[in-house]
Amino acid sequence: MLWTYTQNGEDARTQLIREHMNMVSYWVERMVTQVPAFMSRDEIRSAAMEGLINAANRFDPNQGVLFKTFAEHRIRGAIFDEVRRLDWFSRSMRDKHQRLAETIRELEISLERAPNENEVAAAMDMDLTGYHRMLGEVSHLGCMSLQEVLSDSDTGQSFLDVLEDTDGMPPEEAVEQAELTREVAGMLHELSEKEQQVIALLYHEGLSQKEIADVLSLTEGRISQLHSQALAKLRVKMERL
Repeated sequence: MLWTYTQNGEDARTQLIREHMNMVSYWVERMVTQVPAFMSRDEIRSAAMEGLINAANRFDPNQGVLFKTFAEHRIRGAIFDEVRRLDWFSRSMRDKHQRLAETIRELEISLERAPNENEVAAAMDMDLTGYHRMLGEVSHLGCMSLQEVLSDSDTGQSFLDVLEDTDGMPPEEAVEQAELTREVAGMLHELSEKEQQVIALLYHEGLSQKEIADVLSLTEGRISQLHSQALAKLRVKMERL
C-alpha cells in the first residue's frame, strides 16, 4: 500500500473505498449496455468493485492525479478484463459444462438414480483424473453456484431462494414454496454423502472451501470438484420440475 494515514479511525484505503462506492453503481449502469449479453449485472458489479479496491490499493496521492480519475481507469479496465475472461469461458467451459449436464441426465434416466463420479467419468470416456481436472476447471472459472443454478428457470429462482424462510408470503405462494423446498430437500439427499457435506458447509454454515477442506480432511481442489459435481447434478434434477 502506498499510503497509510488514518482519519476517523479508518485507514486511507478503507476510506477511499467507502467514499467512492457510488462509482461502482455508476459504472454498472453505464457499462451494462456496452458489454456482451453473457455478462450479467452482478458480474459487472463484481468486476467494478474489484477495480475500485485495486485503485485504492495502488493510489499514490503524490502523483498529482485525482483518485476519481485514477479509479475510473481501474474500474473500466477490470470490467473489460472480466468480459475477456467470460468470453473465453463462454466458448470453452460452457461446452464442457453442457456435456457434463447431458451425461448426468442420461445416466440418471438409465440408472434411475444419481450417478457416482466413476460412472460419469466412464460415460464421458475420461479417466477419473481427467474428470476431476475438468471439474476443477469448471469450478475455478465460476461456472456454477447455488445462487445461479436456476437462472434458466421460468421463475428466475435459485436453490437458495427456495430454501429461504417463507414468512410473510401470501398463503398460495407459501404453499408452492413449501412444495418446492421439499423437492429440493429430496434432491440434496440424493447426492453422495461428501457432496451433501460440501453443500451444507459452504452454503448453510458459510465456510470457505479452504475451511471445508480442513473439516473434511480433503484438499481444497477436491472440495472444488465435489462442489461442481453436486451442482451439476442439482441442475439436472431441477430441470425436471
